[in-house]
Amino acid sequence: MPRLSCLFLIAIGSSNCRTCSYNSHAAPIISHAPVISHAPVIAHAPVAVKAEPIDPNPQYHFSYGVSDHKTGDSKHAEESLVNGVVHGSYSLTEPDGTIRTVKYTADKIHGFNAVVEKKGHAVHPAPVVHHAPVIAHAPVVAHAPVIAHAAPVISHAPISYAHDFGYDDGHGYGYH
Repeated sequence: MPRLSCLFLIAIGSSNCRTCSYNSHAAPIISHAPVISHAPVIAHAPVAVKAEPIDPNPQYHFSYGVSDHKTGDSKHAEESLVNGVVHGSYSLTEPDGTIRTVKYTADKIHGFNAVVEKKGHAVHPAPVVHHAPVIAHAPVVAHAPVIAHAAPVISHAPISYAHDFGYDDGHGYGYH
């Protein structure tokens, strides 16, 4: 039994067990903000809504146009509603120079109907002809004549094969 107790004490004494704790500390709550009370809601008097009269036959007309000679932008549009039928048209200048005009009508019985007209002849730009570039040959360069040759080497210096290097691994082992 004393032998077992001795081994137990050695095992406990030699262990590197450290205790861990996961404690957290929070600052104490000092006070709460006071509750703000609001004034009681006063009931509002009902708002009188005036009913707008409904027009059984609404009508409108609008138009606009742009003619910018600097950019070439040219267009026009107009539309009107009379007796439940919408009549309108718009025109614009296409990039090829023609003028497209669209005239349309729309109602609940016949739906939307449009007629497209094109006026003028399309102007196509002339094709650009690209010629192959003329390649000029560089002039032939004449080489300069050799004036003199280098003198031949008379003697050679002895070649040294000795090298100075070393290795040391930091533990006192190595060679130099």
